[in-house]
Amino acid sequence: MRTVGETKQVFGMPVSLAWGFLAVFLFMVGDGVEQAFLSKYIVQLGFSVDQAALVFSVYGIVIAVASWFSGVLVELWGPRITMLVGFLVWVLFDVGFLVLGLESRNYPMMLVMYGLRGFGFPLFSFSFIVWISYVSDKGSLGAAMGWFWFAFAGGLGFIGAYYPSFTIPFLGYMGTLWSALAWIVVGGLLAIFLIGDRSTTQSRANRDGEAGGHALRDLLGGITILGKNPKVAVGGVVRTINTSAQYGFVVILPIFFTNSLHFTTSQWLQIWGDMSITNMIFNFIWGAVGDKLGWRRVVQWFGCIGCAATSLLFYYGPLHAGHNYGMAVLVSCLFGITLAAFVPLSAIMPSLEPENKGFAMSILNLGAGLSTFVGPAVVGLLNNRVGVAGIAWAFAILYIVSAILSRFLEVRTDHPIAKGVGNAQETV
Repeated sequence: MRTVGETKQVFGMPVSLAWGFLAVFLFMVGDGVEQAFLSKYIVQLGFSVDQAALVFSVYGIVIAVASWFSGVLVELWGPRITMLVGFLVWVLFDVGFLVLGLESRNYPMMLVMYGLRGFGFPLFSFSFIVWISYVSDKGSLGAAMGWFWFAFAGGLGFIGAYYPSFTIPFLGYMGTLWSALAWIVVGGLLAIFLIGDRSTTQSRANRDGEAGGHALRDLLGGITILGKNPKVAVGGVVRTINTSAQYGFVVILPIFFTNSLHFTTSQWLQIWGDMSITNMIFNFIWGAVGDKLGWRRVVQWFGCIGCAATSLLFYYGPLHAGHNYGMAVLVSCLFGITLAAFVPLSAIMPSLEPENKGFAMSILNLGAGLSTFVGPAVVGLLNNRVGVAGIAWAFAILYIVSAILSRFLEVRTDHPIAKGVGNAQETV
C-alpha cells in the first residue's frame, strides 16, 4: 500500500481515521471483558490452573499467527475488508466458545473455540494499526501510534476490567461474557461503515491491476523481511516481551490476589482496571514524548528497564504489604505506566523498513500476538516449580534481555520516507 498525500491531524491523530479509533476502543472492550476473570472462572468450573493457562496459551498461538497475517492481509485485501473478516470471525467463534465450551463444560471445545476466536481481534485491531502507519504524517507517527494504543488499552484493559466488576454481581460470569457481543457489534459496524479514509483501502491487486498475482509474494514477504532486515526481527522479539508479563499476570495474579491476599474478585478487577487506565493515558503520553526525546530511548529505559522493576514490584509490594488496597493500586499503576513506554516501538518498526511498512508492521503484530502465548506459557511452565515469585523474576529477566536488544533498533534517516522523525531517534 502507498499513502496518497498527507492527511489532516489533530494532536497527532489522523482525522480521516477518527471513527476507527473509537471502533477499536469499543471492539477491545468486548474482547477484554473476560481477561481479568476468565482463568478464575475456568478453575471454578472444576479445571486446574494449568488447564486454564493452556486455554490462554492456545489462544495466544492463534493470535500470534493472526497478528502476522493482519499486516500481510491488509496488503492483499485492504484494511477495511480485513477488519470485517476479523469482526465476523470473533462473533462466530465467541458464540461457539460460550455455548459449546463454557456452558457445556467441554474442555476440548473451550480450547478449539477460544483458540479460533483468537483470529478475530488481530485481524480487526492490528489491521487498523497498519492503516495508521500509511496515513499518518511521518513527524507525528509516534503520537498517532499513541492514540491507537490509548484506544486499544482503554478498551481491553480499562473498561474491559472495570465493566465486569459491576456486571458480574448482577449478570454473573456467563451473562457478562454474553454482553461482550454488544460492544463487539457496535465497534465492528463503526469500522466497516464510518471510517472516512479512502486513500489506502484498495488491495495491492486492485492497485496494481492484477488479480492477486502478488499474493504469494506478499505472504512470503512477511517472512523474508526478517532475513533482509534483521533489525525488524529484533523489533519483533522486543514486542513479544513487551506485553508478555501483562498476559501472564492476568492468568496467575487473579488467583494470587484473591486466594493469597484475600481481595474480592471485584477489588482485583478494579486493581487491574487502575493499571489499565494509567496504561491507557501513558500510551498517548509516551508516544508524544518519544517523538521529542527519541523513540528508542523511551523504549529502552522507561519501557524495558521500567517493566523489569515493576514486574517484581507487582508481586513483592502486595506480598509484603498484605491486604493493602492502596499498595496494590500503586504498584499496578506503576506497571501500567512502564508498560506503555513501549509505544514508540510502533513508530520504530515501519521506519526501519519505510518501503515495506505493511511487512514490518506484520512482524510487530506477530510479536504482539506471540506475547499472548509467551505470557501464559511462562505461567504454565513455572507455576508448579517456582510459584508466583519465580514467574515475576522470569518476566523481569525477559525485560532486561529486551533492553539489551533494543540497542540495535536504530532508525534510518537517510531514506526520504523516514526523514523528519527527528535526530533524537539516533542516539541514546
